[in-house]
Order: sequence, then C-alpha cells, then structure tokens
Amino acid sequence: MTAITVTNESTLSCDTSAIEAMLHHHMGRTNVSSGSELGVLLVDEPQMSQLHEEWMGEPGPTDVLSFPMDEMRSGSSAANPSLGTLGDIVVCLPVADRQAHERGRSLDEEVQFLITHGYLHLLGHDHADAQEQEAMFALQDSLLNQWQRHDGGRRNGE
Repeated sequence: MTAITVTNESTLSCDTSAIEAMLHHHMGRTNVSSGSELGVLLVDEPQMSQLHEEWMGEPGPTDVLSFPMDEMRSGSSAANPSLGTLGDIVVCLPVADRQAHERGRSLDEEVQFLITHGYLHLLGHDHADAQEQEAMFALQDSLLNQWQRHDGGRRNGE
C-alpha cells in the first residue's frame, strides 16, 4: 500500500481521508507504484509565507507548493509502475478557502484541485509555456473528473 501521509497543521479543517483516497486514485491512473511515498501538509498563512519566501523567493502565502524528491514520472505501463518517494505537497488552507469562495467550490473541492495540481508537479509536469500548460491542465482536469465520478459513486453507495 502507498505510504501517503496527510497532516493538518492548519486552524481550518478539511476531509483528509478524501485527500488520501483521491491520491491513491490518481496514483493508479498515472501508473505510480503502490509502494511509493507521498506527504501532504496543510498549513496556515504564516507557515506557507515562510516556505514561499524560502523556496520560491516570493513574499506572502501561496495556495500550493510541491517539493519533488526522486524526480519520479508516470510509469510507462501497468506492468512497470514508477516506484520511489514522490515528495511533499503543501497547501495553505486559508488561501484555499478564499479561492473556494471566489470559484464557487467547497473548501474540500478546492483542496482536492490544488493537491491534484501539486501531485502533477511532483511527477514533473509544469506550465511554464503554453504547450506544457495545455498538457498539464488537461491531465489535471481528467484526473479530477475521474475522481469525482469515482468518489460520487462511492458516496452514493454505487
């Protein structure tokens, strides 16, 4: 089983079990081994501001940061999935909460969106140019749509 650790150090709360389930789902869809490790840390603005400045050289909090470890990529086939330590995803829940309100989403939906985005960065995807952005966002939308169909069916007893 994948070693996914979700730690909430924020004053806000969200559905951490859904985060873990979603990441298991995404790993299966991107052919990442069930033996891989991944950490998620949910923080408040002061901690995210510190990380944002330290690692990106930018002041203030941001919504999500990704810290890849083993430079993993999606596996090439189901028979040969990628194995290793993916790294860590850090989400600032107060920023996510504001964005959720602006976008008409729940906090859990926004957090799942941000974690999916961060997860793809751990796999080497980026959006530095238009072509990369198109490919990354298409995969992000696909993973989220598949998850929502899967999770919606589970919650509805299907």
